Amino acid sequence: MTKKIFRSIMLAAGIVLLAGMIIIMGCLYDYFAELQKKQMEDTLDLVSVSVEQNGIGYLETVDSERYRLTWVDLSGNVIYDTKSDAGTLENHADRSEIRSAFENGEGFSTRYSSTLFEKTMYFAKRLSDGTVLRISVSRASVGLLLLGMIQPVIIILVAAFIFSDILARRIAKRIVSPLNELDLDHPLDNDVYEELSPLLNRLNRQRDRIYSQMRELTQKTNEFSQITGSMREGLVLLDNRGVVLNINPAAKKLFGADDSAVGRDFLTIDRNSSMTDAIKNAFSSGHSEIRSALGGAVWQFDISRIDTDGEPVGAVILAFDITEREKAEEIRREFTANVSHELRTPLQGIIGSAELIENGMVSGEDLPRFVGHIRSEASRLVTLTGDIIRLSELDEGKEMPREPVDLLSLAREAAENLQSQASKRNVTLSVDGVSAAVNGVRGLLYEVICNLCDNAIKYNVDGGSVSVRVDRDDANAYITVADTGIGIAKEDQSRVFERFWRVDKSRSKASGGTGLGLSIVKHAVQYHNGSIGLESEPGRGTTIKVTLPL
Repeated sequence: MTKKIFRSIMLAAGIVLLAGMIIIMGCLYDYFAELQKKQMEDTLDLVSVSVEQNGIGYLETVDSERYRLTWVDLSGNVIYDTKSDAGTLENHADRSEIRSAFENGEGFSTRYSSTLFEKTMYFAKRLSDGTVLRISVSRASVGLLLLGMIQPVIIILVAAFIFSDILARRIAKRIVSPLNELDLDHPLDNDVYEELSPLLNRLNRQRDRIYSQMRELTQKTNEFSQITGSMREGLVLLDNRGVVLNINPAAKKLFGADDSAVGRDFLTIDRNSSMTDAIKNAFSSGHSEIRSALGGAVWQFDISRIDTDGEPVGAVILAFDITEREKAEEIRREFTANVSHELRTPLQGIIGSAELIENGMVSGEDLPRFVGHIRSEASRLVTLTGDIIRLSELDEGKEMPREPVDLLSLAREAAENLQSQASKRNVTLSVDGVSAAVNGVRGLLYEVICNLCDNAIKYNVDGGSVSVRVDRDDANAYITVADTGIGIAKEDQSRVFERFWRVDKSRSKASGGTGLGLSIVKHAVQYHNGSIGLESEPGRGTTIKVTLPL
């Protein structure tokens, strides 16, 4: 803006200076030309009187460097000329001033020289005898005057340029300085040119509108960040070029990214080709999803295109941790296969025995044995079905009636019911400890103790022992079942609570176990918000400790 003001002032100064010089020179030139013409007329009047009285003799006495006198006869021939020989001059009858003098008594004209730098004025007057006397004078033309004035004109122009430059800079600075000092944060507080008031009012309204929009945007951004920040799922927002617009903490942790991920292409964060293909499919079809193992977990990525006015403007990536679901699905598949296998074995035994009896292929003395086999297999089916139903109830988290249960009394009851089984296997079963009452489901707690003791008896050695101890402190009750049995290898200890998993499959089959006992124990303890721990060493026995909150 300062340059524009400077150029405008300089242009105006130049135009004014040039126009002034032209006008002044034009007026002075016309003024002196008119004055010189008047002098020529007066001089010719005087000379005419003398020529009429004295003839050529007077003209011969005239010696003037300024004026030139020429006497022409009625035919236009030069009678006498003060500057040249009359005989060498051409006829002057066609000269405009001469012709006008013959016709009107007087005539005036001006003519430029061949160089255009000199201008000659001619004034002619008819004498009483009909001849014409002409006076002429040469003067500098405007062009010649300008050439002569080049030096002073240049000096004046330079001085005017310097003065205009100083003046323009000062004026421009004074004009621009208030504009540079405008407080745009508070437009209405500025005391500046009145012409800027409408602009400042508009700026103030626009500023209020921008601040309001920024507050609203900040609030929405904070709300969005709070919502996405507390999400367990990963969330990534992309624009239509695949550049990250927003990424929540869960997604940063998942992809190993940080705040610098915003503004970068998503390919620089995750280079998985399947993810790249899924994003392309989402932009083309509107939605896609993939499953991928990442960070030791299984994740499902749902990618959806975002459209505005029918045009794709970006995409959102949602990442769900489905590790537990995958594990549950795998357990369900294994459980279904195991149940089918476990049910098929006793059913085949029942069907085989029944067919032999039906076809009369069993003798009378063998009939009780086959009937007993059918009964034992049926009992095994009932036990297995009951365990499956109980596990299903625990999986569903079905609420069961609770009551105060004394764990020491419950342990003694379970030991009493298992005493005959322990005697058959030559295993000593004992219970001691202190009274500890918990608010729980009596049936489930009984099964916890009963199953632990039953396993301790089944997997014990001849002449071994099983001890059950109940303890408590201010917060928890503890049930510890220790045996002197075969023990569990370290690599198998993490699997003993899985469904249908057995340490010694041959012994389990012989003892009629379903492989669900410890799984029921685990779920029953979890139902009571408790925990279970195991210590074992092959050949030296196993100790299982259950912790239940009081």
